[in-house]
Amino acid sequence: MPNGSFGADVLAGLSQPQKQIPAKYLYDEEGSRLFEEITALEEYYPTRTEVALLESAAPEIASYISDGATLVEFGSGASVKTRLILDAAPQTAVYVPIDISEEALAAAAASINADYPKLIVAPLHEDFTTALELPPQAQGRPRTGFFPGSTIGNFDEEEAIAFLNSARRLLRSGAQFVVGADLVKGEDVLVAAYDDARGVTAAFNKNLLARINRELGGDFDLDAFEHRAVWNAEKLRMEMHLVSLRDQTASVAGRAFRFTKGETIHTESSHKFTPEGFTRMAERAGWRTLRLWQSPEPAFAVFLLAAD
Repeated sequence: MPNGSFGADVLAGLSQPQKQIPAKYLYDEEGSRLFEEITALEEYYPTRTEVALLESAAPEIASYISDGATLVEFGSGASVKTRLILDAAPQTAVYVPIDISEEALAAAAASINADYPKLIVAPLHEDFTTALELPPQAQGRPRTGFFPGSTIGNFDEEEAIAFLNSARRLLRSGAQFVVGADLVKGEDVLVAAYDDARGVTAAFNKNLLARINRELGGDFDLDAFEHRAVWNAEKLRMEMHLVSLRDQTASVAGRAFRFTKGETIHTESSHKFTPEGFTRMAERAGWRTLRLWQSPEPAFAVFLLAAD
C-alpha cells in the first residue's frame, strides 16, 4: 500500500458512499503551517480564547503537577500553549510531545529544548490515538496529559471515548489530564471561524488534495474543488468539506474515483460540547472532572480530569 496508513485510509475513505478522509492527514508540514496561520485570524476565536483561559488557570493547574512529573502532550503541533503550563510548573522534569508530523514534532521539541534547558525533552513520533508506551525518560514518573485546542472535537463521541480510554492507559492511574474543549455557540460565529474571509482555512483544506497528489500519485485538480464549512445542529459539530465543482474523475495510487457535481469529501468534524455533556463522556472513559474553567462568550472550556 502506498505511503502506509495514509494511502490505505485515503483509498478506503474515497470508496465510501460519503467520501471522507481522516482529519489527522490535514496536518503535514504545509498543513501544520497553515493551521498556525488560522489560529491568528480574527474570526478564529478558539486559540486566543483558550490561551487567555490557560493563562488564568495555569497556576492552579500547576498545583496538581507533582515534582519530577512528565508532561505528555497529545498532538503537540507548535507547543505554544505548552509553555504556559511549563512556566507555571517548573517542577516538571520531562516533556513528551506526541505528533504524527515528524517535521512539526522536531521543530517543537527543538524550540522547547532551547528555551527550557533543564527540561528533558523526549519527543514521540507516533499517532497519539494509538501510542502504547512513553519513552524511557518518562518511566517511573507521575504523569500529566495535555490536550489543548479542542482537538478532541475532531472525533465523534465513540472515537473520543476510545481516545480518552487509551490516554488513561498511557498516563496510568493517578494521572491528570488537561483537555481544552470548544463549547456550543451561535452558528454565525462558528461558520465564520471555519470559513475565514482571507481563505486561509480553504487553503488548509485543499492542501489535503495537494498532499494526496504529491505522496500518493494523485491527479486531483485543486481548482475543481472548493472549501465548504457547515454547522450540523443535529450532531453539534462544524464540518469541513471539499466540494466537487463539476462531474469529474480523480485517480489515487492508480485507482479512479468518480465525483458528481456537488459531491463532497468530508475532511473534518469539530464537535462542540456542553460542560455536562463533556463530563459524562469523560466519565464513560474512566475520568472524573476535578476542575472546569470556562471563558465568557465565545465560550471555551478547559477541563482538569483525574484517573483514579
